[in-house]
Amino acid sequence: MDGLAVLQALGDETRYLLYRELAGSPRPLGAPQLAERLGLHTNTVRMHLERMREAGLVDVEPVHRGTVGRPQHVYTLATGAPGLDFDPPAHAVLAALLATMAERLGGDSTDAEETGRAWGRESARRTRNGTCVEVLVKQLTALGFDPAVEPDGDGTRISFLQCPFRDLAEAYPELVCNLHRGMCAGTVESAGGGNMEHFSTLYDHDPCHVRVVAGSTK
Repeated sequence: MDGLAVLQALGDETRYLLYRELAGSPRPLGAPQLAERLGLHTNTVRMHLERMREAGLVDVEPVHRGTVGRPQHVYTLATGAPGLDFDPPAHAVLAALLATMAERLGGDSTDAEETGRAWGRESARRTRNGTCVEVLVKQLTALGFDPAVEPDGDGTRISFLQCPFRDLAEAYPELVCNLHRGMCAGTVESAGGGNMEHFSTLYDHDPCHVRVVAGSTK
């Protein structure tokens, strides 16, 4: 790989940020996804990705979604491209492999939710003090969701300002979002004193959040 071409390609701040997103992702990403993450226009992102492809930094692959329409192009780092210490950690790679395996073995949204629910119940049992909302917020904080709590009518809305599962959720929404749904439901059930009334995912109109209302689950 031409070192000068690499330096010239990554000397631009936007291309550097795109490179960092691709290097840290456990799966290929499309221009619209990258544009959303960086707050850029999709055409701008495509222009920079083409420059990076010419420099040998990224590979592009067409992916067909369904039987009609044009394929979506997704991007990954090219073989031999420098990682620059942005490579995804081993646990992220493992999580992606496990999600792939679960999907191939026929795991569905119900399986994912029940698995998450069992985890949430056990997690809540280890957190003995606090209301169900406090226990859930503590759990979400520990996982890296950066929860924001606000009153919502007769209940409490907890928004997820960050999503540590985002990359996997975009690749496997049925499995990952329902796994998280179950985790929240199991936590609330085990902590007691409330019910999880609504759970909004990455693909709902509202930003990702959970709504809990008072009422015993026992």
